[in-house]
Amino acid sequence: MIDRETFTELMSGVCAPVTVVTATAADGRPHGSTVSSFASLSLDPPLVSFALDRASGLLAHLQPGDPVGVNILGAHQQELASTFARRHRGPGLKFDGVTWTVRAGLPYLPESAGWTAGRVERHVDGGDHILLVVHIEEAESTAAAPLVYARRVFGTHSLLAVAS
Repeated sequence: MIDRETFTELMSGVCAPVTVVTATAADGRPHGSTVSSFASLSLDPPLVSFALDRASGLLAHLQPGDPVGVNILGAHQQELASTFARRHRGPGLKFDGVTWTVRAGLPYLPESAGWTAGRVERHVDGGDHILLVVHIEEAESTAAAPLVYARRVFGTHSLLAVAS
């Protein structure tokens, strides 16, 4: 059986997109978290997926039927990725000092490489994480090079950096 350290090291070599998943609480406060498990799931219907740790404070605001936004970060947004990756900050505090607005009723980070919004369709058990399947209702992409994470370092694909 594979040990945790070996598995973690293996997966650190897989380039992952860097996103900030957002939701709005019932009291109107914004919530968000850096997520690197964002993936396309289906074209028809348009579905995406991402995973959240079972202990994530964001998870409580993303139950089936709830709206959710995904800000696909650009290569220039490493600081935002770090800000939203921090744990144990109070509700909405991750947004302190961050430029953001509301789009489709959700917290939106301008200048991101892409944006999508939809509704949580279902949760799927994923061990110590919950996989969320999201039905997409709105999407926008830009020419900005996306931020990726591999070997515990932020970056982007070199050819994409040149193209943008």
